[in-house]
Amino acid sequence: MTADLRLDETRKAIEAAIEEHKPRRLVYDSLLDIRLITGDSPRFRRELIGFKSFLARQDVVALLLDTQTTGHDRSGEEVEGLAHGVIRFDKSLEEYGGVRRRIEVSKMRSVPVADGYHDMAIREGKGVVVFPRIMPNTASESSKPQLIKSGVAELDEMFGGGQEAGTTTLVIGQSGTGKSTMSSLYAAAALKRGENVALFLFEERLETFFRRSEGLGMELRQFHKDGKLILRDFNPNEISPGEFGQIVQEAVTQNKARVVVIDSLTGYLNSLPHREKAVRDIQSLLKYLARSGVLTMLIVAQHGLIGQNVGIDVDVSFLGDTVLLLRIMEHEGRLRRNITVVKKRHGPHDLNIQELLIESGSVSVVAFNPLPDPK
Repeated sequence: MTADLRLDETRKAIEAAIEEHKPRRLVYDSLLDIRLITGDSPRFRRELIGFKSFLARQDVVALLLDTQTTGHDRSGEEVEGLAHGVIRFDKSLEEYGGVRRRIEVSKMRSVPVADGYHDMAIREGKGVVVFPRIMPNTASESSKPQLIKSGVAELDEMFGGGQEAGTTTLVIGQSGTGKSTMSSLYAAAALKRGENVALFLFEERLETFFRRSEGLGMELRQFHKDGKLILRDFNPNEISPGEFGQIVQEAVTQNKARVVVIDSLTGYLNSLPHREKAVRDIQSLLKYLARSGVLTMLIVAQHGLIGQNVGIDVDVSFLGDTVLLLRIMEHEGRLRRNITVVKKRHGPHDLNIQELLIESGSVSVVAFNPLPDPK
């Protein structure tokens, strides 16, 4: 038969080339051609077994590329049964944004693997780039937590002296309440102490961040130039949770960041097609940061200018060891910012409502004077 002739010629040509060049590594692209030539599953399996034996005698490590089969064709399963390892690639197109690619090592004999899907991308000049899923147990446990100061004594007193390293703080508030100012405050204080800081912006441009900070008396540009301040702004639709997690990990392991700020978690989650999964990814990342002794601040926006609903349709409150609530109220034609430590798992904290003053060149916290009783 013509198919038999083509199959014999193909096999002989490949075996002759291997015997002549004696490679240590072989890439076969692809098994789909052999499957089509053989025409049936039993014949394909026999050919594959024979080729596997030949490669073993030649001491060749082979990478066999295949196309996933559908329907009643079970030859793909037979390939997986014969191979020492199986690596799967997955591609999906969401309703909005770019293509999402994932990789899974579903089988690898005698070698421990991080099972499950891992995000990946194909980049010009880099080829295939894999972003391994975060494994919190890979982080080394930090020593006794240290108190991290904000530089504003009254604010530190609200936290019982400061915030603990290795914890996560949710900064929740309406638009204009000073959420990003809080993150800049802790970043500036850490940088002045000689520590490295990483800020990841999903709603604000770098220049806007610098100008806002400078207006409050925080000069951060030189720290950024010196590499002490790792500052990245993202288009959330162009980054996967896996890639973002790897960027944050590198900021901690390579750049030794001790304070990490994500501004905002709301913008990041709202850009992803599967928010519940994204929250689980963030939870794994936060556990990794906690075990690395990092103070993490997550900025969470509320709906509207004076709305009270958190702008995420999934619960994220469990992510925070500490919850800092910022609000706005109107008094005699003037807006007043209030600040309250709603929750703090580690140690005591002040439950009183204070007033947050954000003025040109300074940020301060003062005692809140309630509205006078109407007469």
